[in-house]
Amino acid sequence: MGKWLLLLLTFVSAFNVNGTENQVLKNYAYYGLEPDIVTNYISSSKKRSFVRVNVELMVNDPQSLIELEHHDPLLRSTILEILGAQSEEQIKSMIGKESIRRECFEAVNRLLEQEVGERLVVNLLFTQYLYN
Repeated sequence: MGKWLLLLLTFVSAFNVNGTENQVLKNYAYYGLEPDIVTNYISSSKKRSFVRVNVELMVNDPQSLIELEHHDPLLRSTILEILGAQSEEQIKSMIGKESIRRECFEAVNRLLEQEVGERLVVNLLFTQYLYN
């Protein structure tokens, strides 16, 4: 349960026809994959090359955290595979990092759709991204 970070966010405001503001509450919750994901990547040099990533999964419903915890090993494995298949250029560039993040996001949601029948994750964040 220490992996769960719950945040109640009240960002979304909507205006009705009369121009008055209606508050729409969103209960976002975050699930952190712990420990950080560390893996080697494809490098053009002979030195040891690795990437270390801290991943947070954002969901709309705090109840989804139970499903994420249950499927944690599968999600972690998928992200590890994606990171390990990347080239040095992808790992080290800002555009590559964003491309990897989007690929991980899509892969995680595809797996969750297969396992639980719906796409639970609304965003995947790299809160720490280190490489050598």
